[in-house]
Amino acid sequence: MTIKLYSHPTSPAGRAVFMLTEILNLKYELVEVNVMAGDNRKPEYLEKNPNHTIPMIEDDGFILIDSHAILTYLVKKYGAKQAQLYPKDLQSRSIVHQRLFFDASAVTDILISLFIEIAIKKAPGPNEEQLEKLNDVYNILDKYLSKTKYVAGDHLTIADISYLSNISTLANMSPIDAKYKKLTAWFNSLQNEEWYKKGNLPGLTILKSFLEQNKA
Repeated sequence: MTIKLYSHPTSPAGRAVFMLTEILNLKYELVEVNVMAGDNRKPEYLEKNPNHTIPMIEDDGFILIDSHAILTYLVKKYGAKQAQLYPKDLQSRSIVHQRLFFDASAVTDILISLFIEIAIKKAPGPNEEQLEKLNDVYNILDKYLSKTKYVAGDHLTIADISYLSNISTLANMSPIDAKYKKLTAWFNSLQNEEWYKKGNLPGLTILKSFLEQNKA
């Protein structure tokens, strides 16, 4: 049975799931949910997802929300050949969890704050407080990457995929300072991956265009 993926190309969280489906070569039916138009507030959507968020998947009657939970689920169920994306070793998996929790909290928080500032309030960029929080996030990630090749170890995991969608979005609103060398190298390297180009870039390009038009 085909998985239904409820999301939108511009959603950073949704793009993380898109990238993973490319890596896993996983087929799905996309049900486009336009949050700006209020699709996520319709009764039929709220019946399945009271959190009114995207992405959401429906897999043979099983409904799951939150991109971080979806990433772990998809690898566990469909990623037997790419199990390293969500390592079985307790300590390695715990590091992945910690990175995902940080992404779900601090990184997502500054992303939403910046989007409101630039897209809604039409500011040219982050304010002083936002810039401080953003640089704190960049600094922490740079330190993670100074110890390992990827954010949660020496091989790619779902933590990298989750961060990549958010960092690529943040970089379009406020470029990564060149002083964060490890973060910049990680970001530049992963942008060359085909799964990034297919799963993240199309929606990111649409979002970038929207932000540029909004500034004008």
